[in-house]
Amino acid sequence: MSSPPPLPERVSAVATLDDPVRRSLYELVSQSPVPLGRDAAASTLGLSRSTTAFHLDRLAEVGLLAVEFRRLSGKTGPGAGRPAKLYSRADGEICISVPARQYDLAGELMAAAISESGQSGEPVLDTLARVAAHAGRAIGAASADLSSALTANGFEPRAEDDGGIVLGNCPFHRLAETHTAVVCSLNYQLLCGIADGAGDAAHTIVADPDAGECCVRAVPVPQIPQ
Repeated sequence: MSSPPPLPERVSAVATLDDPVRRSLYELVSQSPVPLGRDAAASTLGLSRSTTAFHLDRLAEVGLLAVEFRRLSGKTGPGAGRPAKLYSRADGEICISVPARQYDLAGELMAAAISESGQSGEPVLDTLARVAAHAGRAIGAASADLSSALTANGFEPRAEDDGGIVLGNCPFHRLAETHTAVVCSLNYQLLCGIADGAGDAAHTIVADPDAGECCVRAVPVPQIPQ
């Protein structure tokens, strides 16, 4: 499970739709059952081809549209003409929440746990703990260190004077309010996995409901006198 794109990139993509022409083109392409070319889009919305091309390419540049090239005539070989540039809605999702939330990650972990539990017979909460820890290790391994992994995933780590880390945000806040025990356990196992995957030997992940805005904190490992 990969981390979401940086917030500035996601904000820029969504802000692109603030332009009414781009928004109309995005809606037109999204509603089309087949990839749409520039000429068809321009004709439908009564725009010039150059204006249409500019805005479609901008939407593709920020990841909202996918692009492919295909000859619409169906002909091949010499004389068949140049392939047309066609647009369709991109498969990816762009989500923004302020403060950062990771409800999609929680959903993926819970769905995976339910699926695996149904196949193995292992209790679903035990499966969820294992799945969350595994996902955390993958996140940590893909990060430079524990702090950068926590930052990229919306935990807002804050260094304490004693070398510990308190978290300024819970990416699962709304879920944790209504399903506290399940979500806090998921969160704890995820963060243990992140620390393990990042190779962090300087901290121990502990459950602490009174720490910052998250139920987990990283405390420094005591130094053994030489």
